[in-house]
Amino acid sequence: MRVSLDHVHIFASDLDATLRFFMKMFGATLVWDEKAAGVRAVRLALGDAFVHVYEQAPRSERGGPMHHLGIATDDLDGLIAGMKNNGYLFRNEIREQPKFRYVMIAGPDDLLIELFECREPACWQLKN
Repeated sequence: MRVSLDHVHIFASDLDATLRFFMKMFGATLVWDEKAAGVRAVRLALGDAFVHVYEQAPRSERGGPMHHLGIATDDLDGLIAGMKNNGYLFRNEIREQPKFRYVMIAGPDDLLIELFECREPACWQLKN
């Protein structure tokens, strides 16, 4: 039996602003945009994964059980520079770890996003 994570699902108080953020900053592409459960729902492809976005304000100030969304890049410095050029502010400077480096940013609706670059990409892969 094969089991894999397909998508992360987030709520957006301003769906169009959230779509612009993911598409412009991370190169996400639109898979579909339709009504689901009475609200506008969008599926974005982001690398090998998907983000589902519902046009609905986040349900609680704490944002539920999800802590953050992790987005990998092979050029953290370039991604940060591009985002800063678009006016985004970061919560911290790059934090250096032995196997990776990362920085945190608040996305739309204060969604906490970790941008990271692996020094040893194999350590993040499934072991057989």
